[in-house]
Amino acid sequence: MSFPLLTVMMVVPLVGAAVVWLLPAGSSRLARPIALATSLVTLVLALLAWARFDTGSSAGRYQLTETHSWIPQFGVSYALGVDGIALSLIVMAAILTPVCLLAAWNDLEGDRDDDGSGRREKTYFALMLVLLTFMVGVFAARDVFLFYVFFEAMLIPVYFLIGLFGGPRRQYAAVKFILFSLVGGLIMLVAVIALYFHGPGGEQGFLYEALEGNVTGSTATQRWLFLGFFIAFAIKAPMWPVHTWLPDAASEARPATAVLLVGVLDKVGTFGMLRFCLGFFPEASKWATPVVITLAVISVIYGALLAIGSRDIMRLIAFTSISHFGFIVMGIFAMTSTAGAGSALYMVNHGFSTAGLFLIAGFLVARHGSQRIADYGGWQRVTPVLAGTFLVAGLSSLALPGLSSYVSEFLVLAGTFQRYEWAAAIGTIGIVLAALYILLTYQRVFTGPRPTFAEAAEPRDLGLREKLVVAPIIASFLLLGFFPKPVLDLVNPAVSKTLELVGVTDPAPTNASGSAQ
Repeated sequence: MSFPLLTVMMVVPLVGAAVVWLLPAGSSRLARPIALATSLVTLVLALLAWARFDTGSSAGRYQLTETHSWIPQFGVSYALGVDGIALSLIVMAAILTPVCLLAAWNDLEGDRDDDGSGRREKTYFALMLVLLTFMVGVFAARDVFLFYVFFEAMLIPVYFLIGLFGGPRRQYAAVKFILFSLVGGLIMLVAVIALYFHGPGGEQGFLYEALEGNVTGSTATQRWLFLGFFIAFAIKAPMWPVHTWLPDAASEARPATAVLLVGVLDKVGTFGMLRFCLGFFPEASKWATPVVITLAVISVIYGALLAIGSRDIMRLIAFTSISHFGFIVMGIFAMTSTAGAGSALYMVNHGFSTAGLFLIAGFLVARHGSQRIADYGGWQRVTPVLAGTFLVAGLSSLALPGLSSYVSEFLVLAGTFQRYEWAAAIGTIGIVLAALYILLTYQRVFTGPRPTFAEAAEPRDLGLREKLVVAPIIASFLLLGFFPKPVLDLVNPAVSKTLELVGVTDPAPTNASGSAQ
């Protein structure tokens, strides 16, 4: 039996969380270094998984697999494995978690328990490690029921991270987040149960490999099953019109929590669309494509317009993500190899770009105590490094050539244009709007005359710890902007396999007269 690398990758942060939680009262300061060390061990394991992944002849199949009987009477297995898309998202989560822990190092300074036990600090960092376990699990699951367990389990640490440690309206934001997520989860649960009865059945009837291309039932049945999964994933993604929980959750959460929520957890929605909606229900996916593409285009434009009009910098970043997720969904349902690869790469690139924006904006807010854009101005004269890193993160988000998001956005639009010229044409408007909301925000916050501060209250520029937080994020912009090949080599075979299951091929190129060449 091969080494259970994926299981170990989940157990390590779970054990680390237990160690942090059980620290004695006088040792609560150890919570931070123990949590950071645990996340770094998980990152090493994720990189080892990448090194062991075969991008050659086996690239289109699940690798690093583990399969154990769990509830055989209902066809449920403890089955793990990754294709290139799942592995790239796990590696992204493993990179962002230590970055977020380092960014959150001083989040609870001055926020001590009355009894001096340090319980809040221990709880905060333990929850982030538990969340890492579930993030690995949801992408590594190879059994639909196991995926659903992790899909729902992720809600628990996020709810407490927002509800216990967020801003003034944290209770409202946490409850809204959990209600939207539970509604989507309950709808998906009905679809999961029905899926078993329309699959091959047996002791491993929930395995992805058993279900791909083997879901039976009438056309109407498959369309209802598709809708059950799609609605849950659209809420998680989030797409218009079921996006309204995101701005509240992201703006009330601590910046590190917002990064893991928007940068990683929300990818479960688009990952699920690619894995389940297209892989299990190909006919229903083609049937729903015109409506889904329309919703995606609306998300692109509507999210960008909301960002332009936002007065709160954290809500603005959340609105930009609605627009970006519109691009990702558009690429998935365009059903071309170019757009599909672009969407898979976009999931990774968006994780890093939104991490840069949230964390750097969080450093800014920590210095001034306000999220209102109008309360700033001229800060590049006071904190030039902070201003410069925010600008680079913003330029990556708006897909400036040479930075990571440009490659994925170009692939999505080019691939979509092959089938849906109108959607790609409207989608390009989102690029123009992205330039507006990023550059206008930078102008309002960082340019202008130098602000006046009391001598003792003048904010400092980024310190060493904060530079260590920002450095790997900016490095990812440059690396994936100039050399995206390692990630594309991972995701391309998985995209090709999905399109094969759907039964579509890339449209033939046409000449100037419009006829196929």
